[in-house]
Amino acid sequence: MISIELNLLGKTEIWIENIKLKNADLGEIARVTAEVLELKPQEVIVTDVRESHIVLDVMRKTVYADQIFGKKDELLKRLSEIPGVAITENTTIHSDGILGFIALDKEVAREVTERSKQIISEIKNKVAKRAIIFPTGFEIKRGMIKDTNTPIIAEQLEKDGYNVTKGRILNDDEDYIGSNILDAISKGYGLIIITGGVGAEDKDRTVEGILKVDPDAVTPYVVRYKIGTGRHVKDGVKIAVGRVGETTIIALPGPTEEVKLSLEAVVQGLSRGLDKHTLANHIADVLRKRLNKMKHK
Repeated sequence: MISIELNLLGKTEIWIENIKLKNADLGEIARVTAEVLELKPQEVIVTDVRESHIVLDVMRKTVYADQIFGKKDELLKRLSEIPGVAITENTTIHSDGILGFIALDKEVAREVTERSKQIISEIKNKVAKRAIIFPTGFEIKRGMIKDTNTPIIAEQLEKDGYNVTKGRILNDDEDYIGSNILDAISKGYGLIIITGGVGAEDKDRTVEGILKVDPDAVTPYVVRYKIGTGRHVKDGVKIAVGRVGETTIIALPGPTEEVKLSLEAVVQGLSRGLDKHTLANHIADVLRKRLNKMKHK
């Protein structure tokens, strides 16, 4: 079920006019209002009381459409049940902002909400199927070796209905990688795949770049090393799966055979709607099994 989150833009007051109070409990008025709007009790307070109106303040920056659209009749009914609160046919509710939709006709509110959800769903589906692929490494950038990964990934994703863009070659620099990820997110890509730079050498910075964007990205080991062995300055090879808004970010190894193997797990996982933890560990497990087979040959 899609929920439409709305920013109140600082317009958090709800005015109830032509209401009469006689020894009424303001705390109960706030509590009932919060309950009708599906908010926590402490998120609604009464800030002003006059002869014929009261003002309540919603202590939040955002609300969901389902919480407020068309809630006028329910709210007035619930308030009228509070001792000392008198509601008449002239009682009205208004706000200078989004909260004014409380007064929306219930049927209109339902139609607006359903249409909005449909539009959002369509947008999300389009975004989810927009992919960009970034190779990394100075050796590719200088033309020393050929980028064999991007064409393979693009072909597979296109078969699965993705609209694929081939991104620029990224430098081995976590800030540069992070800024390019953020740029791709801002342009509405729902899938970002980066190949290379996940190893244990000092130049491998792809996982670190993703962590710049999503500090909670999942980064399971594919293989572990002892720091200081050979050129290893890190304790192992990792892949990474991050999530920012509607965008999934995936870092895969550089070797093409490993990319091919990973890609099947990526496509299956995305089609099944796996969360980033499950997807990351699924990809890493596939790669670990390949390495174990190679060791025993």
